[in-house]
Order: sequence, then structure tokens, then C-alpha cells
Amino acid sequence: MIAISMIIGTILIFVLMTIVNARFSTPLLFPVLTATILIIILLKSFSLSYDTYMTGAKWIDAMLGPAVVSMAYPLYTQRNIIKQNLFSILSSVVVAMLSGLVSIIVFSKLLKLSNDYILSLLPKSITTPVAMQISGAIGGFPSLTAVFVIIAGLTGALLGPFIFKICRIEKSVSRGISMGSASHGFGVSKLTEYGEQALSMGSVSMTLSAIIGAFICPIFALFFH
Repeated sequence: MIAISMIIGTILIFVLMTIVNARFSTPLLFPVLTATILIIILLKSFSLSYDTYMTGAKWIDAMLGPAVVSMAYPLYTQRNIIKQNLFSILSSVVVAMLSGLVSIIVFSKLLKLSNDYILSLLPKSITTPVAMQISGAIGGFPSLTAVFVIIAGLTGALLGPFIFKICRIEKSVSRGISMGSASHGFGVSKLTEYGEQALSMGSVSMTLSAIIGAFICPIFALFFH
């Protein structure tokens, strides 16, 4: 009964936050963020542990895999656009990955962070499952990396629309590549508001970021061992 309540409750909260976001139309009300905050508040208010919540939520979590696989459909429908912009996509993802790694190192050194924290930060622009594996392999803390990945994703999903507006980024390809490269899953979910083409570009760039990051991150990590 508790498991069913957790499943239904999570779905209802997310639907509610989606309606609120549609009603007020502001990036600050991003459903994934607001739903997460509301769930945490409710769990704390009713003294429910995370393990209790996951008795039901684990079934929703299990749908993450099929949800990722389902992204193959918009990729297929937009395959011609992907072929036409293949060089732009590849070069943009590489530049985004390199600039992200360099900025992490620069700011980490300015803040005088230890090497362990730097190694945990390096994969922050890669989707969580891959980022945690890379972090463990290069000597970082996978659990800490997961936190940094979430922060990066939420930051991109929240600030992305403002950046699009300020920089006048209107092309779906550009929006998709930038959001997918910097904010992985959270950013791609935000791209659903910009149409199928932007979503497809985001999915491609997120996947390429994971592949390219798996090769580049260990190289940068060598400087901190």
C-alpha cells in the first residue's frame, strides 16, 4: 500500500508542477526541480525516510532506461537534420567538453580545492551513470560527482532559456546542442518545450558528451595524480 501511495503521489506531484509551470511559464518553475523540492518537504513533514519513499519510487526509477531508449524515435525522425549538421554537432560538443573541463580546473584552483574534489568535478557535464563511472576510474568520489551533475543539470535547465533570450539563440539545432552538452538529462527534458528538433539535437549531444568525456576526462585527470 505504501509503495502504491509513493508511486501515485510522485506522479500527481509532477503533473501538478507541470500544470503550474505551464500556467506561469517561467524557467524557475521547472517541474523536475519544483516536484523534487515538494517531495522532500512532504517526506520531512511526515517523517518518511528515503528508503520508505523508494519502495514505490524505485519502479518509477526503473522506467529511466526505457525513457532514454524512447529518445531514439525523435532521433530517427530527425536523422536528415543530424546528417546535415554532423560536423557542427561533433565540433560543438568537443568544444563544450573542453571548455567545461578547463573552466572547472581554473575555478577549482582559484578556490584552492583539493585534487580529490577536482577529480570529482571533471565529469559534471556528463549524464549521471557515465559520470559516476568515470569519477571512480579517475580517483574522484562518485557520490559527490552525482551531486555536481545534478547541480549542473538543474542550473542549465533553469538558466538556459534566459541565455537563449539574451544571446538571441533561436535555431533548434543550436539550442539542442548547447543544452545537451552542458546540462545532459535535465537540459534535454527542458528541450521538450522547444520542439522535436531541439530535443533530438539535445539527445545526440548528450550521448556524444558521454562518449567523448569518457576519453577526455581521464587525460585531464592525469595532471592531478
